[in-house]
Amino acid sequence: CVSAVEVEIRVGGLSLEPFLTRVDPDADPRQYADTVKALRVRRLTVGAAQVPAQLLVGALRVLAYSRLQELTLEDLEITGTMPPLPLEATGLALSSLRLRNVSWATGRSWLAELQQWLKPGLKVLSIAQAHSPAFSCEQVRAFPALTSLDLSDNPGLGERGLIAALCPHKFPALQNLALRNTGMETPTGVCAALTAAGVQPHSLDLSHNSLRATANPSAPRCMWSSALNSLNLSFAGLEQVPKGLPAKLRVLDLSCNRLNRRPRPDELPQVDNLTLDGNPFLVPGTALPQEGSMNSGV
Repeated sequence: CVSAVEVEIRVGGLSLEPFLTRVDPDADPRQYADTVKALRVRRLTVGAAQVPAQLLVGALRVLAYSRLQELTLEDLEITGTMPPLPLEATGLALSSLRLRNVSWATGRSWLAELQQWLKPGLKVLSIAQAHSPAFSCEQVRAFPALTSLDLSDNPGLGERGLIAALCPHKFPALQNLALRNTGMETPTGVCAALTAAGVQPHSLDLSHNSLRATANPSAPRCMWSSALNSLNLSFAGLEQVPKGLPAKLRVLDLSCNRLNRRPRPDELPQVDNLTLDGNPFLVPGTALPQEGSMNSGV
């Protein structure tokens, strides 16, 4: 295992609390620095376990001396409160952090508590199936280097929750925002949430949401940021092109929706690359399936 670049550790849902009796919380991790630096591991996945926060913190302190770049936590239950970062401790220099189905005993403050153990150079953050997708924004510090944020697979998030999850002005460098399967209802509503949060992504993924083509008539019109140049609306159940799209895009993906005709030019923004694959008007036999045929043509 010493020469491994990618390591996965899955515990089968067991609790790691018995290991606390073998841990000295006052031990100086610098005594293991040379050994940890010798490891080649760049990508680490830990999953399926109940992990005491004290044990997680101990692991992060030791890994701070490693060459680890990408950390993934899956199907974990973090119990107890995470202690504060010691003055002599150095944060973990990750470029990518991915969390899926991780629950934290500390509720909405978990991101702020985890953030203190990370150096500010994180570029990619993915949070899926979060038990608390809204963060305690007053405690969260800015992510100055974060360019990609993925909040997909949080179906209870919704457009109101999106504002709370984005923590206004905490993601100044954000370029790519993924919101697949997050309970979004209209592109206009998402636009309003991004404006309220002060987020101006270059690429926005709204695929796999059940989107409505028209917004609430009483809702104010939203002006999209001119920085947005790529919008993914695939697999959104759309029967027509939504109202209120950005006036100009480089890429617009409307594939695998329910469009029964090719959109007219006046229904589309000015777009360089338009994708319509997988819509009924392009799939022979979809509109009028043969009687008795079990093939829907989809």
